[in-house]
Amino acid sequence: MTPPASVKAGMSEFAKRVAVAVVAIPAVIAVIWAGGPWLAGMLALAAAFAAWEFYRLAIGTGSVPLWGHGVLLSAVVPIAVAARYSGYWVPPVSVLMLVVLELMAVALWVRGSAGKPLEVVGITLLGIFYTGGMLAFGYALRYHRFAIDAATGVLLTALPLAITWGTDTGAMLIGKWIGKTPLMPSVSPRKTVAGAWGGVIVAVVVSLAYVGFALRLYGRLTMSLPAAAAFGLVVSVAGQVGDLVESMLKRQANVKDSSALIPGHGGVLDRVDSLLFALPVAFVLYEFMLMPTP
Repeated sequence: MTPPASVKAGMSEFAKRVAVAVVAIPAVIAVIWAGGPWLAGMLALAAAFAAWEFYRLAIGTGSVPLWGHGVLLSAVVPIAVAARYSGYWVPPVSVLMLVVLELMAVALWVRGSAGKPLEVVGITLLGIFYTGGMLAFGYALRYHRFAIDAATGVLLTALPLAITWGTDTGAMLIGKWIGKTPLMPSVSPRKTVAGAWGGVIVAVVVSLAYVGFALRLYGRLTMSLPAAAAFGLVVSVAGQVGDLVESMLKRQANVKDSSALIPGHGGVLDRVDSLLFALPVAFVLYEFMLMPTP
């Protein structure tokens, strides 16, 4: 039986993603292994592009954020986190307050009372936390307190990445083959309930296998069986929510992709939207679920 056109299109899209992954995944893993300024630089660059795309979406809805400030500060966040973990500088809370004051002052002079200053500052700050703030957890995972060496740091960082990619693959394949009921049609008409469950199931399998073999054997860390399954489930759901959140923003701005920076694949924000939620959630879960192997 010949697969329907929608399935063929889904397989074509899947092939494109696999082709990109074959190139991108080894490069990303290599940078994570190198760590230090290489990892901070990659995260800062990704944060800058993601922030620029976020502000483009905001501008598309009629808002006027201070996008130049936002892009710069988004890139600074991963670098500041790297400085903290390296022991060079621990940013005090007062720095955040100064950033808010600076944005308020700029909004006063550049936008004025008629330029929706509260909206301007609010959206600018949201973009900084949403992109630079969330991506900075990639550095925090690499240098997590359980990461006793480079290999363990890579394993801890790669687990939420593997779960996110597994979720994406499972959701795409299962959704295209048997997905009928839309998950949230007002936000993303193509996503289905079956696809979401398919993504979760694949994520749980990936998490169990990764923790049981890679993390235990090479990282000397583990989780209990229920914890590993729960980790995969929660990180998968977080990633899917992150995907839907970005779809919501694009729907409001009435665009298909956040940008065309990656030919055939949209923008940086389209590629990291799930990770913006998965990385911080994974960091928090590690605090409760990880333990050294006996």
